[in-house]
Amino acid sequence: MHVSTRGQQKGIAMPFVQIQILKGHSRARKDKIAERVVDAVSEVAELPKDAVWVVFEEVEAEHWYVGGRSVHAIKSGAKT
Repeated sequence: MHVSTRGQQKGIAMPFVQIQILKGHSRARKDKIAERVVDAVSEVAELPKDAVWVVFEEVEAEHWYVGGRSVHAIKSGAKT
C-alpha cells in the first residue's frame, strides 16, 4: 500500500492511498477495505473522510511473486 498526498481541496492535503491487490477480489471486499482505510487515515490525519482517496490496482496472479514464485504457480501447486 502506498500513501501520498495529491492535490489540494480548500487548502487541505488530499491523502492518496494506492492498494495493489490480486485480481479477483469482489467489489464488496474492496468497498470494505476502502472504508476501513478511509476511516483510519481520516482519524489519524484529522481530515474529513471525503479528503481521502483510495485506488485499487488489480494485479494478475501470474505477475505477483512471493519468494521468487508467482502466486499463480503457488495456487496451482507447481514446483517451479
